[in-house]
Amino acid sequence: MGDQHADLERWRLILGPAAESSTGGLSDENAARDAALDWLYSRDDDLAKRGVRRGGTYGGDGPRGADDSPSQLTTVDWLDGIHRLFPKETIERLERDAVERYEIHDVLTNPDVLERIEPSPSLLKAVLRTKHLMNPQVLAAARRIVEEVVQRLVEKLSVQVRTVFTGSRTRKPSWHRRSRDFDLKRTLRANLKHYQPESRRVAIERPQFHSRTSKRLEQWQLVLLVDQSGSMTGSVIHSAVTAACLHALPGLKTHLIAFDTAVVDMTSDVDDPVELLMKVQLGGGTDIARAVEYGAGLIDNPRRSIVALISDFYEGGSEARLVHLVKQLCEQGTQVLGLAALDEDANPIYDHAMAARLADVGAHVGAMTPSHLVEFVAERLGT
Repeated sequence: MGDQHADLERWRLILGPAAESSTGGLSDENAARDAALDWLYSRDDDLAKRGVRRGGTYGGDGPRGADDSPSQLTTVDWLDGIHRLFPKETIERLERDAVERYEIHDVLTNPDVLERIEPSPSLLKAVLRTKHLMNPQVLAAARRIVEEVVQRLVEKLSVQVRTVFTGSRTRKPSWHRRSRDFDLKRTLRANLKHYQPESRRVAIERPQFHSRTSKRLEQWQLVLLVDQSGSMTGSVIHSAVTAACLHALPGLKTHLIAFDTAVVDMTSDVDDPVELLMKVQLGGGTDIARAVEYGAGLIDNPRRSIVALISDFYEGGSEARLVHLVKQLCEQGTQVLGLAALDEDANPIYDHAMAARLADVGAHVGAMTPSHLVEFVAERLGT
């Protein structure tokens, strides 16, 4: 009976109050969950259009009486409640919907809320979109979110960068004993004479290791041109993180340029992605050609340079000039990479016609995750 009742309660949570005559009522805890969901999702205009009426109101410790209004509940109370009532995955989804779907602004403008909310990539995007509206106290609280999410991204990508740039294993033996270079097959061959039949084991007296080729990065330049229009927020975040990780590599000179209708060289902050993101101003128009022209002016040796244009390719300036500048870069031997997205999802929304024109004059056009960009850079550098 217990399992059956729990199933009925789950259906009641899914279907709403209209199903209560069939499923029965809710326990106090599930009634609190229902009211927390109602506080958020009753804002959906589609519910009213479909004649759906949500029920219940919500308080910090459970459901409220009929005389209480959901509007009396603060976002802080709601956040405290969902952190008590739901698992982490559900909390992240609820917080994301509050910020992105229903634009509950005090999530981003109330320092008390920012202290309680779980840092996440979606929240980081929202902070970057609205930080120009924040007062200094709120901005200081928001910076915690930026720092925590960026640190996670840096740690993850740094591992991938080290993997790509520390060298590949060769068939030559090595005297350097590192666990990651342990050569199992050669070790077994070298120690077969120490095989112990009774225990079916090989006593290893001489472990064998692979050697590694050295990967040298000499006199290469990477110019990242990042469109900071609102639709490119995820790509801006990952561009800052990627630039920081690549900037630390010896022999690779990394530039980071943000642009809309103006061009801002942010290379001086490339080793501090948090500071860089706090300075980015999202939104505005787009003049991609101006950014490409600026990037071209930074190049010392065209044949040892990569220009990565991260944009949706919706050109607000001269399309003909943009195509001409990209063609010039390709003809002089520069590797031009056009990325319609640079984030973990790599789901691009972009001007297909302009992307095709850039590809026709020699650019490599596509969408990438940051780790794929790192691999692309490594391949082009001959590592």
